[in-house]
Amino acid sequence: MESAKPTLGEKIAYALGDAAAGGITWKIMSIAFPLFFTNVFGLTFADAAALMLIARLFDVVTDPIMGSLADRTQSRWGTYRPWLIFGAIPYGLIFALLLFTPDFGPVGKRVYAYVLYLLMMAVYTLVNVPYGSLLGVMTEDDNEKNRFSSFRMVGAYAMGFITLLSFPYLQKMIGGTDAHQYAVLGVLFGIIAAVMTLVCGLCTRERLKPVRAEKFSFRQFADLLRNKPWIYLTLMGVCTNFFNGFRYAVAGYMMDYCLGGDVTVGGFIINFTVLMAFGEVTCMIFGGVSPKFAAKMGSKRKGFIVASVICVVTSVAFFFIPMNPKMIWLIVTMVVLTSVGVGLYSPLLWSMYADVADYATEKNGTSSTGLIFSSGTMAQKLGGAVSGSLIALLLGLAGAHMIPDEFGNQVIDPASVTDSVRTMVWSLFSLFPAVIALIMTWLAYKFPLKK
Repeated sequence: MESAKPTLGEKIAYALGDAAAGGITWKIMSIAFPLFFTNVFGLTFADAAALMLIARLFDVVTDPIMGSLADRTQSRWGTYRPWLIFGAIPYGLIFALLLFTPDFGPVGKRVYAYVLYLLMMAVYTLVNVPYGSLLGVMTEDDNEKNRFSSFRMVGAYAMGFITLLSFPYLQKMIGGTDAHQYAVLGVLFGIIAAVMTLVCGLCTRERLKPVRAEKFSFRQFADLLRNKPWIYLTLMGVCTNFFNGFRYAVAGYMMDYCLGGDVTVGGFIINFTVLMAFGEVTCMIFGGVSPKFAAKMGSKRKGFIVASVICVVTSVAFFFIPMNPKMIWLIVTMVVLTSVGVGLYSPLLWSMYADVADYATEKNGTSSTGLIFSSGTMAQKLGGAVSGSLIALLLGLAGAHMIPDEFGNQVIDPASVTDSVRTMVWSLFSLFPAVIALIMTWLAYKFPLKK
């Protein structure tokens, strides 16, 4: 039984957790890393693609293990909160180190990138799986779960907007080489992410005590594979992250190759981070109204379907916009319209994970909240990595290749950026996500829980 109703302050504290994860670290890793690793750090397309793919295969193992471990944690701070409290500092530190470019040779850089990226994925799992699982134990009221999920998404998108909008201006303020700018920003955003994660862990409450399985057993994994709602929701989660992964990872290439670089309108710089910042603020607004939208639709499932259809239509429409910097405001408008759908479905997805966790507890007699929410984190990382790897692979197949610059770093050969490469980039931002959103719509239609 709950000891007290959740407060506004607690909802804000919970929102800070995803402001750190989704709004800072994951946002920068999704939108800046493909460009950072190839154009700044100096990895080849092949190395960058392999790095992100190997890291996500690593996550397929670590995420469910972390979920199972979190479910069995018992401490004075609760079941899930201690992972946020004690993981906050390593989380910020490793993120800062990942954006540092060491003065190593090609082999040393490759080793550094692989080790730090795998460490970042591990610590992200250590913090974010318990964070997601908190939603299942802070309240048993379904309406409150929707509100917590909505606050979470508003926090993530609000911080994402701030991060993306400020990124180019902070780079300009810091000055120096691109490598120096990224290193300084890594420290700055790493500190902010660590503090937000710590506040989230300290200022939230676990009101419900999970019904724990006393010993580890592979039966819980077998039960999961027999959980039909979990299977559909996991596939939906992978699709949502494929959808976002393609768009965010290719945005930098789109601005450089298709629009000729940053677009300045009356002194206002629109680069790839600012472009996506327009989407972030839209997601923030519509993430806030998502619970009422779901109530209006009659269920979370129906709300998710409508939001997915919006993403299909607007993504297809984007493809037919001319590749011309003069069309920048039409491009921004279409990004905003697509983000309406993303903003509406994102809180619903995490609230539906809580429903699946409740369903599993009722069916199996023991809680597997952490394990179930770990699939959401795994889907997030798998979608982002595979989409990032596919982008590097597909750009290479379209004709883009790397050459050494005057400092010996690998950069994209401007001569290899042909019309076929530009068309591929444009499609990766529009048609590829549209197909994913269509699949996502069908999965939501088949989702068994009607809440």
